[in-house]
Amino acid sequence: MNAKRWIALGITAFLLVGSTVISGLINFSKVKFSDAMVQVMGEESSLERTTVQEGKETSQIAVLKVDGAIQDTGEASAFTGSKGYNHKQFLKQLDDVKKDTTVKGVVLYVNSPGGGVVESKQIYEKIKDIQKTRNIPIYTSMGSMAASGGYYISAPTDKIFIDEETLTGSIGVIMQSINYSKLADKYGVKFETIKTGPYKDIMSGSREMTEGDRKILQSMVDDSYQRFLKVVADGRDMPMEKVKKVADGRVYNGSQAVKVGLADEFGYTEDAIAAMKKEKGLTGSKVYEYSTSDSITSLFATKVQSLLGGGSVDAQMVQHILSNAQNGPRLMYMYGEE
Repeated sequence: MNAKRWIALGITAFLLVGSTVISGLINFSKVKFSDAMVQVMGEESSLERTTVQEGKETSQIAVLKVDGAIQDTGEASAFTGSKGYNHKQFLKQLDDVKKDTTVKGVVLYVNSPGGGVVESKQIYEKIKDIQKTRNIPIYTSMGSMAASGGYYISAPTDKIFIDEETLTGSIGVIMQSINYSKLADKYGVKFETIKTGPYKDIMSGSREMTEGDRKILQSMVDDSYQRFLKVVADGRDMPMEKVKKVADGRVYNGSQAVKVGLADEFGYTEDAIAAMKKEKGLTGSKVYEYSTSDSITSLFATKVQSLLGGGSVDAQMVQHILSNAQNGPRLMYMYGEE
């Protein structure tokens, strides 16, 4: 085993086990690590803006980016240093847009395979709220992928721009777990479970799924699927029967998506901005996007990543363990969920 792998395993052990001890010593047991560091350093989370195109301060277009899986990863992201999607921060950006009356339009950049049912719904509801209370245009610009939950949050926007090679669609719901009971039997591992009812350990990997289990879980998946169908039907002004024909879980490339009515025009973010300015009378508007300052936690994470070789297999292993250590099976609007 090489040095990097030893370092990776050591850091994993520290973060998963040692963090509890440290939390007790510094009396931060009820505060997330990132919040605790903010208290120590006297920092506050900020919503900094970076100008993309100069223009009138009284008429601005906000570019909001969903880049990565739509999941609230909590503390793990602070340690792994992921510069991808930050759910809490993105919700704050949506709130900021709603409050700022100088914002006259929004371009939503989506490059995501989807994510959690709850997180996707939270974004969708905030977008609908902005449309209702502010009555401003919201266009979507899709990146290389805007599938499942990525499409869910795009559907209510006024116009969707897409590249011919973008992967989108994947309209559906998935819920998965791993059944390792036979592997346990092979190695003589026996699970002892004390429970209050027959379904308390539903989707446990230590036993086979029963028909009763499957019926309960399928009903949950079906409920979420029906809500997804309605989001698409309402957002795209499409008859439900037509939605059902394209919502069998398959992915579409951009060309196919335009043909079946899931997207409107070919183009990139700059094309969406230009179209909004022309079509909505926003010529001369300033265009900005959000950026955040590096915090003490992100600086720590950068050091961790450098030790692990950045995007090496070891670094990815640690990130995967941290992201999933305490996550059980859950409903997902996700394309390619493992």
